[in-house]
Amino acid sequence: MRVPLTWLREYVDLPADVTARDLADRLTLAGLEVETVDELGTDISGPVVHGRVLSIEELTGFKKPIRFCLVDVGGANGTGEPQEIVCGARNFAEGDLVVVCLPGAELPGGFRIGARKTYGRMSAGMICSATELGLWEDHTGIVVLPEGFGEVGEDAIGPLGLREDVLDIAVTPDRGYALSLRGVARDTAALYGVGFRDPADLAVAEPVGEGTPAEIDPALCDRYVLRGATGFDPDAPSPLWMKRRLHQSGVRPLSLAVDVTNYVMLELGQPLHAWDRAQLRGGLRVRAASAGEKLETLDHVQRSLDADDIVIADDSGPVNIAGVMGGLSTEISLNSTEVLVEAAHFDAMHIARASRRHQLSSESSRRFERGVDSAVQLAAASRAVELLAELGGATVETAYTHLDRTPPREAIGVRASHAGSVAGMDYPEGTTERWLRAIGCAVEADGDLLRVTPPTWRPDITDPNDLAEEVIRFEGYENIPSIRPRASGRGLTASQRLRRAVGRTLADTGFHEVLNYPFVGERDLDGLQLGAADDRRRALRLANPLNEGEPLLRTTLLPGLFKALARNVGRGLTDVALYEMGLVYRPGPGTARAPMLPVDRGPSAEELARVDAALPEQPRRVGAVLSGLVERAGWWGPGREATWADAVQAARDTAGVAGVELEVEADQHAPWHPGRCAALYVRAGGERLLVGHAGELHPRTVKAFGLPERTVAVEVELDRIERARVPATAPEVSTYPVATQDVALVVDSSVPVGRISEALTEGAGELLESVRLFDVYTGEQVGEGRKSVAFALRFRAGDRTLTAEEAGAARDAAVTAAAERTGAVLRG
Repeated sequence: MRVPLTWLREYVDLPADVTARDLADRLTLAGLEVETVDELGTDISGPVVHGRVLSIEELTGFKKPIRFCLVDVGGANGTGEPQEIVCGARNFAEGDLVVVCLPGAELPGGFRIGARKTYGRMSAGMICSATELGLWEDHTGIVVLPEGFGEVGEDAIGPLGLREDVLDIAVTPDRGYALSLRGVARDTAALYGVGFRDPADLAVAEPVGEGTPAEIDPALCDRYVLRGATGFDPDAPSPLWMKRRLHQSGVRPLSLAVDVTNYVMLELGQPLHAWDRAQLRGGLRVRAASAGEKLETLDHVQRSLDADDIVIADDSGPVNIAGVMGGLSTEISLNSTEVLVEAAHFDAMHIARASRRHQLSSESSRRFERGVDSAVQLAAASRAVELLAELGGATVETAYTHLDRTPPREAIGVRASHAGSVAGMDYPEGTTERWLRAIGCAVEADGDLLRVTPPTWRPDITDPNDLAEEVIRFEGYENIPSIRPRASGRGLTASQRLRRAVGRTLADTGFHEVLNYPFVGERDLDGLQLGAADDRRRALRLANPLNEGEPLLRTTLLPGLFKALARNVGRGLTDVALYEMGLVYRPGPGTARAPMLPVDRGPSAEELARVDAALPEQPRRVGAVLSGLVERAGWWGPGREATWADAVQAARDTAGVAGVELEVEADQHAPWHPGRCAALYVRAGGERLLVGHAGELHPRTVKAFGLPERTVAVEVELDRIERARVPATAPEVSTYPVATQDVALVVDSSVPVGRISEALTEGAGELLESVRLFDVYTGEQVGEGRKSVAFALRFRAGDRTLTAEEAGAARDAAVTAAAERTGAVLRG
């Protein structure tokens, strides 16, 4: 919200010595974050004066119309003689009052004005347009001032408002009232303890006769006002002061009728809509849209309406998406003489969902979805039609429509000492009442107990802690003392130490950590090639997603990692290794809705049980994705592309941190390539647990996410790996020598190497220290469909040096076990 300081001063008796930066500091400390203070017009220097056009000579023989003008600038030029100026604009005539920059002046952008010969005439200065002066965007010609705006030769910088300080406030979703001059002015007056003049405090006469027929659904709209103005002059221009203020506030001036509705919206915070009443058919109804209804909006887009949309409809059908955008067929045109102004209080959540659904974020929807004053509609509509009458020659109709179904606000019980207990400090007696009354609350005191009724413009205040926040922010967050907490922790838990160790290990092996949003969409799940019955498709849907395309909580880390990889590759990084550690959300069938817990007391055991029952399972996982080179080429040798083995090794490294050994088997599991996918298992308490998968991604997944070919990925469940963790024990170190025996076995190509290694380990007995695969061979010497695998077996005893016979016997036992379990034959 952009707030011009001079406009704000119309409603607040600010001391004259308060600067925009002083005010910005006070507002920010009170919770209204002022991002910047724009000092408009500091790059303008005079002489910039009022001038009267005395004569115009049309110059011919040029590619475009050129005029040679004599302009009276009084004594501003030092001579009192008419100023000679060449100008190409056509929208002014002799006798008009204009803005003149004389030689020596400087306009925005470092544009210096001088005297020079052009088009065969001497031009000493410039007749200025609104764009050149920085007033607003207007390329139709120069600024023609109304009569009486100023005297010829007088300085124009001040009267035009060329220099202005504007506060740019970042309004949080809970402070919708601050999206108006009225709201910011109220907080400002409270902070400085000065008078506040409410621009909504208008005397509105009771209606005479029946206004435009209207019907409302109280669940969608609980207050609805329609006021009409007839005889409006569509050619009437918006006054200079209004266009200047709109531009300073970030709104582009368009036409008088539109500018008036925008001006009142900025002033009071109430969005308005103006119709050409001649284009409406019958009465108006506020209702939910019907399935299949369509509406062409003001941006010339034909939109399909949703049953959750609130629409304004006449006898012909919808004419507005309420609170978001109007329909094209009933918009105010250059021929409109009958104007109907609407001011309504719509349900905030419906407006927020409609805005996101149609991807239409307007100044109107921004205010409605944050909550507007439920009692300002009549004042806003009345203010708008009065401006149309004053500036556009219209006649305000005495009959109007005012439907009010707003429920009264309930009082909130709170102790006067509550704000102090929340802040951790003692406030003087009466502090709570003083500040709550300053923001418009009605307060009834009964000793320390207060009954507080929040004002209609503060729908965000609903409980005692909201009231405490108001007191604390006006007393000053900066005044809350900083107290060092007493040490009470016992250091990191075992789980925290494991997570940190896993992160360090992956970083040490070349991975970069990423943190992705935990949101996915159906398109992401389709890209993973998940079947219709896959459990990963059962996901929690957010009630109010940040992005309509990603309304689900993730059930796997992979989509976020794939998008991060694609983004990095798209920016020229061809060799990428990323990992993420985080929670996934796996709801069970029939998950209940979580209850809303109260904030004025602790939850009961039953309420906590209901919350626990509604929570999905949230396992912690580690995922990683690699593409390109994992070993770069150089003088030391050729590089090496990432393969499925690197993904498996990342899983082994993760499990190794916990002291757990992975068992690897071939598998088929989306989104991995059917022939290049490994299932990863651990053993915990005699149970064999599947902890994840690793391998090369399926080509269709690679295409869906825009990934490089042969991308590999891994995802493992860290919680299950931690469950398999065994306490670390110091190994027994033998001082006796090792005996190494090599064996080469021939098996079918389909037999996993891990199964052979497991058989050798069990068959060798207690003397075996380690088994290491060092060669795999396929070819004519072993036959088609066969492979030769060679292992190095290390044997050692803790109490003696092994004899050759003992080592050979252990080797033979290992080979026998492998033969029995896998059909291995000792290679000759």
